[in-house]
Amino acid sequence: MNGTNTLGEFLRARREEVTPEDAGLNPGPGLRRVRGLRREEVAMLAGISSDYYLRLEQGRDRHPSVQILDALAGVLRLDAAATEYMIGLTRPRSRTTRRRSAADTVPASVLHLMTEMPMPAFIQNRYLDVLAANRMAHALSPNLAPGVNRLRAALLDPAEKALHRDWTQATANAIAGLRAEAGAGGDDPRMAALVGDLSLKSDRFRKLWARHDVRARAGRVSRLHHPEVGDLDLFCDKLGIPGEEGQLLVVYHAEPGSESSRLLNLLGSLAASS
Repeated sequence: MNGTNTLGEFLRARREEVTPEDAGLNPGPGLRRVRGLRREEVAMLAGISSDYYLRLEQGRDRHPSVQILDALAGVLRLDAAATEYMIGLTRPRSRTTRRRSAADTVPASVLHLMTEMPMPAFIQNRYLDVLAANRMAHALSPNLAPGVNRLRAALLDPAEKALHRDWTQATANAIAGLRAEAGAGGDDPRMAALVGDLSLKSDRFRKLWARHDVRARAGRVSRLHHPEVGDLDLFCDKLGIPGEEGQLLVVYHAEPGSESSRLLNLLGSLAASS
């Protein structure tokens, strides 16, 4: 994450993911020498000159208008989160924003709430570091413990990979979520250190980070295989903590009356007796 031409890197990565057919174009006979759309095709569809689009990708113009960015978002088939991310890459941030960093101090009231929850719950920061976790969270995974980085564990710990039946999708979502958090933050040394470390240690991270996928943090169904109780399909909801930038309360819970609910209760009994 060198931050030297993030907008150009983003545009290039995203146009490589859009096929001519996706864009309503006839790819023509024979093999294409480029993956995805050509620069001139993006420019034509967005209603701008090829020379101007080339300047954007090369970083010679880093502040296009919102109208141009909206046109590019349509061509590149970006959703709302990716469009917001792209626009953010072109807007200078204040010094206050650049200095801001996710605090690692969790409010006492939120800690109490988390501890009293009967289902797995933990608190993470914008870097996916676990700041606090209750007993049920630790019973679900030993990696849900203070000081553990969830993404690093998912990518590098074989036991954590085995826990996730949907590991491929889960890690893709997590990397895209980290990209959304990183934004244009090339001046965030903590984020840069995390990205650099994972790029060195994980081929999957390096490949997906280069795609520039962006995903807003949202709840999902996590499909797990716990070594003691078996398969669990759990809702994973992420609740922002007011006044604590970047902190989320993450809660796993099962549909009432489901087999996963029964197995989660069994896991709770095992954790209480251990």
